Amino acid sequence: MKKVAILQSNYIPWKGYFDLMRMVDEFIIYDDVQYTRSDWRNRNKIKTPKGLAWLTIAVGKHYNRINETLISDDNWGKSHWATLKQAYGKAPHFKEYKDVFEEFYMTTTEMHLSLVNFELIRIINSVLGIGTKISWSTDYQLIDGKSERLVDLVRQAGGNEYLSGPAAKVYLDEQLFNDAGIKVSWMDYSGYPEYHQLYPPFEHGVTVLDLIFNEGPAALIKMKQV
Repeated sequence: MKKVAILQSNYIPWKGYFDLMRMVDEFIIYDDVQYTRSDWRNRNKIKTPKGLAWLTIAVGKHYNRINETLISDDNWGKSHWATLKQAYGKAPHFKEYKDVFEEFYMTTTEMHLSLVNFELIRIINSVLGIGTKISWSTDYQLIDGKSERLVDLVRQAGGNEYLSGPAAKVYLDEQLFNDAGIKVSWMDYSGYPEYHQLYPPFEHGVTVLDLIFNEGPAALIKMKQV
């Protein structure tokens, strides 16, 4: 059995994104689709002494595909790192992981949002010990049709099970997967335990960096057990 997931890249995603990735054999980044505004592609939430705050990368034209979307602020990396240091500098494990993230944020010159997201996902996977194969949808031949394309991507990847986020239930045509001999499974994001977190009240829906800086090597224990 080979399990595949297909998902757009997000900026420093929440823990559920990485749990889904841990549960599959291949994770296909689906960034040749339309960029969506007010979404997770270029922003995520952090905790601050004043409450939840958005950390957002400014981008240019919004009508491009995700992998064509360009960052419009040359100094975004330094600015974001300053904000993260201020928000998490007192977290128990911030110093353990400071260097690897600081190096990226302070030195990156990449202006393609999708590649920035990918590099941060790669760094976070290294910290968490996630070894799932990551590929791009553009590594494969792409056909038309929303569900048809997903079925064909799983087939080309040699998969016989597709793990999807629950939001896709409103549009995914499961019968197409069944006809292709591909099982559809749905990710369950319920039942996460709380963990040590600065600035109550507790909030699950924040960047995974919150979990890493607060729990350190114990971060995986606070994620889904696979």
